[in-house]
Amino acid sequence: MFATIYLPNFYLQAATRHQPGLCAKPVALIEEQEKKPVVIQLNAVAEKAAICKGMTPSQALARSLQVVIKVRARMQEKSIQEMLLHYAFTLSPFVEATAPGICTVQFTDRRHLKAKVAHVIEQLAECEIWAQAGIAPTPDTSFLAAHVARPVLQIENAKEFLTPLPIEVLETISPDF
Repeated sequence: MFATIYLPNFYLQAATRHQPGLCAKPVALIEEQEKKPVVIQLNAVAEKAAICKGMTPSQALARSLQVVIKVRARMQEKSIQEMLLHYAFTLSPFVEATAPGICTVQFTDRRHLKAKVAHVIEQLAECEIWAQAGIAPTPDTSFLAAHVARPVLQIENAKEFLTPLPIEVLETISPDF
């Protein structure tokens, strides 16, 4: 069995981790090292304000003057990634840093998997890191389950899980995959 631990909006989480006051405000994250900085991640409040990925900061401000524009915080990203891996290694010695904000764990002991993974999700939440996880027979299925989990979803039969899954779920997955 495999578990994928997924940190939604990883870059945004890193940039706003110790600023709880931003939760109620529209927040958009840009990559400032690009020639033309554009929004790469945003919170739900910003989405409700009609701000979209790919907009320039000035376009986002035109949609909402209250939007807070943040830049990627690479040191915080590294710190959160290290914490994610630390907690993942408490589950198993077989851990892969799959992508930024995503790790895959392979289990040799299948007992109480959901409870063990849920405990790690709780530990991350105590560190102000919001995560969700999917547990499944294959790494790919656990990856998809992690994207729809609230906060932990265990899949025993991949076919039963994948068959009714709407294609729109694939749109929510990072374009890096």
